Amino acid sequence: MKAGIIAAGEGSRLRSEGIVVPKPLVPVEGVPLIERLLRVFENQGISEAVCIINESSLAVKEFVDSRQFGIPVHFVVKTTPSSMHSLFALYPHLKDGRFLLTTVDSIFHEADFSRFIDHGRSDASADGILAVTEYVDDENPLYVELDSSNRIVHFRKSEHNTWVTGGLYVFSNTIFREIDIALQMGIERLRNFLNHLLSCGYCLEGFPFSKIVDVDHRQDILAAENLLRTS
Repeated sequence: MKAGIIAAGEGSRLRSEGIVVPKPLVPVEGVPLIERLLRVFENQGISEAVCIINESSLAVKEFVDSRQFGIPVHFVVKTTPSSMHSLFALYPHLKDGRFLLTTVDSIFHEADFSRFIDHGRSDASADGILAVTEYVDDENPLYVELDSSNRIVHFRKSEHNTWVTGGLYVFSNTIFREIDIALQMGIERLRNFLNHLLSCGYCLEGFPFSKIVDVDHRQDILAAENLLRTS
């Protein structure tokens, strides 16, 4: 399975808090976010990775090119207006089958990821499998309502659900049929594209993780390090 990494954001919140390196190079326990992610991919049998970065983050490509990873890593250098547009920019590299998609700033237990990717490889019935967690640390979380079989019913906050998305997905390449329609509709964000897929009848499932931390602020680095120190 190939993996796509969305790392084209500006990291403005971290930068406003005094962290000047590009977000993918922010260290957690001394390991840059993108290196940690690629090492997990290597451990879990991902065949290759493609990462989208913006034009001001060429240091990320230079860093990865200077390291030895057990899988090939390719880059798309493009500044995009949203995470949805970043996904669409990765389409030429991911169009041939089921693929993994991650944001660069998600920290999780590798054991959770291993179960997630195994499920993603074995379950061909779903068009998308989304990592979900009951740990909420995002300023604007995307809440998910699941039915008894973990199929996603709604993307919304309600008294009936406690799950939020965690920035990791396994998708069928069938979702790329919606590129032109989504652009024509003016859909801007990945979360809105997910809601579009659900409204069009695509089967989306949630896969529970124990905890996922998104590194958006300086304080999130400490929370991520605490997560990695716990079993």
